[in-house]
Amino acid sequence: MSAYELLLYEVDDRVARITFNRPDRMNAFNLKLCAEVMAAIAQADADPQVRVLLLTGAGGKAFSAGYDIKETASGGPRRGEPAWRDRLAKDLKFCYAPWECSKPVIAVIDGFCLAGALEFAQMCDIRYCSEDAKFGVLETRFAAGVVTMVMPWILGPASRELIYTGDTIDAAEALRVGLVTRVYPKEELHAQTLKIAQRMSRVAIECLTWNKRALNRTSEIMGMRSALDYGFEACVQLDGSVAPEFRMFDALRREKGLGEALRWRDAQFRPYE
Repeated sequence: MSAYELLLYEVDDRVARITFNRPDRMNAFNLKLCAEVMAAIAQADADPQVRVLLLTGAGGKAFSAGYDIKETASGGPRRGEPAWRDRLAKDLKFCYAPWECSKPVIAVIDGFCLAGALEFAQMCDIRYCSEDAKFGVLETRFAAGVVTMVMPWILGPASRELIYTGDTIDAAEALRVGLVTRVYPKEELHAQTLKIAQRMSRVAIECLTWNKRALNRTSEIMGMRSALDYGFEACVQLDGSVAPEFRMFDALRREKGLGEALRWRDAQFRPYE
């Protein structure tokens, strides 16, 4: 029986499946879900019966739409306030959870994977997706910083266009630029990725963990952690500046609701799509 409220946790044949379970909110990451995901990853990491982790979202519409901006609009620190930095630090720590897990972590992306969820998915070892998956650095479009600036380490120069425009790309483009490793028909995604995870779990656990350690260390020797630290500081500075575009977006979501704020944001870009 799962001890979690906002996720499903199950282990079968050496594979742990962690499912974000807020389908009514597109599996958006609120503080409670973030805490539960970190705890579930730690649980699987410590379990000698687990060799591989699968992370996915419930409902078939979204892996996750990113951090729950409805939660940040309704309470807690605001951008520009000293406590906002602490909130962003929690987001960064959350994204490091799959990276710091000693075992392979696979993001199984069915539907939307946006903003903070895309940052989190890129910190997983591998990403597989359904043919209807969509990806985007949407925070750019309402003048929010990228808390976990890992995309250059995954895509290289291709990351610049996605970050500068906030464009959304489909599964085929994600495969082309290297954001995902495989794309499956929607009805086959979970069965096919489970088969890969089970095949992977036949490898000795010592081999899996030492190879992951070596692969991660390669990136860290090249400066990945320092780069992500700088990206975090840039995010803090950007959010502290409170750009006019964000002020308008924030005022609309607080006064008229998130839907009206999103319609205003989308209207700024529609003539140029």
